[in-house]
Amino acid sequence: MKYLKMQKFREVKVRIEDELLQRLDALAVRKDMSRNAVINDIIKHSLSSPEKPETNFTPSEKPQIFFQDGDITLLKNDFILLDTTDYEDKIDLIITSPPYNVNIKYKDFIDSISYEKYLEFSQDWLKKAFSILSPDGRICINIPLDKNKGGIQSVYADIVYIAKNIGFKYKTTIVWNEQNISRRTAWGSWLSASAPHVIAPVEMILVMYKNQWKKQKKGTSTITKEEFIEWTNGVWTFSGESKKRIGHPAPFPVELPLRCIKLFSFKEDTILDPFVGSGTTMVAAKLTGRRGIGIDISEDYLKIAVRRLSTPPRLF
Repeated sequence: MKYLKMQKFREVKVRIEDELLQRLDALAVRKDMSRNAVINDIIKHSLSSPEKPETNFTPSEKPQIFFQDGDITLLKNDFILLDTTDYEDKIDLIITSPPYNVNIKYKDFIDSISYEKYLEFSQDWLKKAFSILSPDGRICINIPLDKNKGGIQSVYADIVYIAKNIGFKYKTTIVWNEQNISRRTAWGSWLSASAPHVIAPVEMILVMYKNQWKKQKKGTSTITKEEFIEWTNGVWTFSGESKKRIGHPAPFPVELPLRCIKLFSFKEDTILDPFVGSGTTMVAAKLTGRRGIGIDISEDYLKIAVRRLSTPPRLF
């Protein structure tokens, strides 16, 4: 009996240590620092104020409700550090466009970390996303096919690999044709086979699921026959969103989450966006009569989301 208790203690100890290290690594990615540098920073603050250490290290952030109106809730939290115990196995559909790591000037996030750290960051948030999805839950991730800022990288392929290793099952990929011709500028060696560059002016919408694809519960669909026929074609063509009009450096159009919501969820489902930004996914959730939870670390962007959600629902 004593041996069994000691064995159980060791198992719990290892699990706690692993969780703390994961959270520490997530904070290191956020701050673009090494794990040791973060630890030293915490120790320095603790020594400078022993009675009440000033540190940003929070092993488990409690949900901070920023806005709530009917079925829509906005939380001001870091998704990776958020205590999601209350959400585990309860989210029906995640729709999000995570940072691309292309040096976009966000107000509260460094978008120019090394590619290795970016992949670690992606792994951390995808692990958390996997834990909160219901057994038949789905995820739609809007990501670039690749990127050439800071060196050419196969972003889409790498995210698929990470997600599958975590446990996500692959369903399909939708190609979003933004019709952004201005991206076709990196021809490399002009009119020569020396070193030409090929750039596709499209983005990807990766569709994956947790345990089973077929929904286990009955619900009310809100998609029309015409929409179903058009949207089950895996190439979607519509324009992007204006940064200036929305007030966010990287908004996506309402059309994108709206299509995903109507195609992949029932009216009674709960939709979550862990990087909600200016609130586009929540606008789409409100338009389609779904419950929505949006999470972001930026108060400024959440204020934009509140403004958009407080206006009469429409495609904007």
